[in-house]
Amino acid sequence: MNKEWDLTPLYEGMETEKFRNDMKELTETVAAVNAFAAKLPEENRGAVLHQALELQERITKLAIPLFEYAGLRSSVNTSDEEAVNAEAKLQKLLSETSAAQAALQAYVGKTENLEELIAADPFLGEYAYLLRTMKDDAKYTLDEKVEEALAKMNLSGGSAWGNLQAYLTSTVTADYRGEKIPLSAVRNLAYDADPQVRKDAYDAEVACYDKIKDGVCFALNSIKQQVTTEADMRKAGSPLDMTLRASRMKKTTLDAMIQAIEEYLPVFWKYLRAKAGMLGYEGGLKWWDMFAPMGKNTAVYTVEDAKKYLDDHFRPFAPDMADMMMRAFDEAWIDFYPHPGKVGGAFCANIACIKQSRVLTNFDGSFSDIVTLAHELGHAYHGMMIEEHRPLNLDYSMPVAETASTFNETVVMNAALDEASDREVKLGLLESQLQDTTQIMCDIMSRYWFETAVFEKAKEGFAFPDELCALMKEAQKRGYGDGLDLDTLNPYMWVCKSHYYSSGLSFYNFPYAFGGLFAAGLYAQYRKEGEAFLPKYRALLKATTVASVEDVAKMADIDLGDVNFWRSSLEIFKARVEQFLELAEA
Repeated sequence: MNKEWDLTPLYEGMETEKFRNDMKELTETVAAVNAFAAKLPEENRGAVLHQALELQERITKLAIPLFEYAGLRSSVNTSDEEAVNAEAKLQKLLSETSAAQAALQAYVGKTENLEELIAADPFLGEYAYLLRTMKDDAKYTLDEKVEEALAKMNLSGGSAWGNLQAYLTSTVTADYRGEKIPLSAVRNLAYDADPQVRKDAYDAEVACYDKIKDGVCFALNSIKQQVTTEADMRKAGSPLDMTLRASRMKKTTLDAMIQAIEEYLPVFWKYLRAKAGMLGYEGGLKWWDMFAPMGKNTAVYTVEDAKKYLDDHFRPFAPDMADMMMRAFDEAWIDFYPHPGKVGGAFCANIACIKQSRVLTNFDGSFSDIVTLAHELGHAYHGMMIEEHRPLNLDYSMPVAETASTFNETVVMNAALDEASDREVKLGLLESQLQDTTQIMCDIMSRYWFETAVFEKAKEGFAFPDELCALMKEAQKRGYGDGLDLDTLNPYMWVCKSHYYSSGLSFYNFPYAFGGLFAAGLYAQYRKEGEAFLPKYRALLKATTVASVEDVAKMADIDLGDVNFWRSSLEIFKARVEQFLELAEA
């Protein structure tokens, strides 16, 4: 089976005629868009909008494969100069459409009879949601020349700082037991069965961050100050307000979710203390033991084992998803193993133009890696559900972005738990699920509070590494409470989390909590309704790109502004914690 993904369905190389021709056509289309947007006539607005969206579709169809090919190549080799240069060239080229985008946004905003035009043209009807959101967002759009300048300055600003963080964290090496290994590899050792390996890996990881903390610190400060400045310029409220608006999510939804999570955090602290007790010490769990395997899930799995496990557990749930997963393994959609120059973590890139996805993992054979594959292939299934949408209707917002992926985690873990009869096996599976759940509750909330604090600091000035570490420790204490040994925290977690380093995507943390709790609520419905739930689930996923978060939830009869919905989902996790505590006592 392949170890690396196959990118040839996109391009066989950047020197090929196909790649060069697509770059040339994209350049010509950008010029056409700019020429068209420079003289948008007041009369016959329906025809103008129709033509403008068709031009935008052409850009999207050309840009997606080019960007994905370059981005996927650089993600597995951050020193791939050809790919990095191509990404930079594409970013610069598309930044040249910023003035045109702003002109079109303003044009839509001033179109008083927009609903009438949407009703009269089926093509515009397919873009009804997009057009309505453009009209609503027009009030935060700046002058065309200012928008163009912001986009171009971002290339050497926020985007460049984000690239620096990715480069530093992917190329730095950790000094582990006399060897130099990639940061991603030393982080994977947190799942090792040997407690001394975990402790040594933690020490090596923390020491590793000290080598790059200054460069990453400048990246974080610069990005957050840029976002804060832009929010002020647009009179768009806070960076969080901007994120919620881009997420098509109401603040009341976020507030209800956070209220419920804060109420239930002590439940997860009990789990952490119980795990510490099972590992032989009292009080809070030590940081390096958070991912310590328990029970009989300490086996090492091969990629072939992972493939079979996913097929066995997802085929009874959704055969079309199982078929897609097998394609992912068989057709080389996945890049599995860590190596120097490869970015850490995991992600899935949906590529609608070829009706496939590409998944990056840093697989080392733990059960957690199987759960990660289920998570990322959930993204791929989500992509499959929306691939028939028109090209400008392919982007789902941050909160619902993690729904299908987290639902998959819930499916595979609950199915495995239901099947387990041996106490040690059940304990291992249950502990693995609670590991992940605790991450999307305690850790995600600590990240949310940390990012909030960094944005507040950005209003005043620069936060040096020591101050960032202090802010991170305070956020971790608030999120983990007495569940962790507060003398063994990891103050450098701001260095390695790429989610903080995007000038266009702030607060990419609460969507994980949203996805976990929303998925739990959906899974409860699935257990109640059985096969009758699947058509509803598929329709819900398809709607995520053309409806608000709240309207998507209504398709499953869920009111996201009601704190009781979130409490009901958290009760599911509370029951798992109580089950774990019983097994721990036994």
